[in-house]
Amino acid sequence: MISASELKTGTVFEYDGQIWQVLDYQMHRMSQSKSSMRTTLRSLSTGSVVERSFATQEKFRDVPVTKRELNYSYDEGVMAVFMDNETYEQVSFPKEKLGAQSRFLQDNMMVLGVYVDEKLTNIELPPNVVLEIASAEPGVKGDSVSNMNKKAVLSTGLEISVPLFVNQGEFIRVDTRTGKYIERVKQER
Repeated sequence: MISASELKTGTVFEYDGQIWQVLDYQMHRMSQSKSSMRTTLRSLSTGSVVERSFATQEKFRDVPVTKRELNYSYDEGVMAVFMDNETYEQVSFPKEKLGAQSRFLQDNMMVLGVYVDEKLTNIELPPNVVLEIASAEPGVKGDSVSNMNKKAVLSTGLEISVPLFVNQGEFIRVDTRTGKYIERVKQER
């Protein structure tokens, strides 16, 4: 059993008959009242994200989680197919459960498969990836100091905002959790 006061980012536990993963947490205490734990949780069965508050003394069943490296192979309609690096078996996972993160998948990308009770329940992408800009308006000399943005389409089809000085054909680092531009990257061809 695990108490609400022990919940941390990444903790997986059972609540209300579902398996949840903590995305964010904050201890909250008003003067004269008992403290509570405010959390942002993701359901590992449906992928939905909710916010919940728990009394710090509440107890939950701790769920055993194992993580294994998977290699992204290809898309198969609504499923993403991965190869387990330990067993060399192919594993399918619904792209719908990945949500917007499915747009960051690239051939041979290494990800972590989250297994709960030996069942694949979630895929964890690296915190950031390097992608090529497939199309963007050309930059103008002198735009390097501006804090304005423009739209760009990445090689995976995802559209994001980038600084004006970033051009088509360049590589950028993108945060997979937020989908935001981080930096321009020099890529050896």
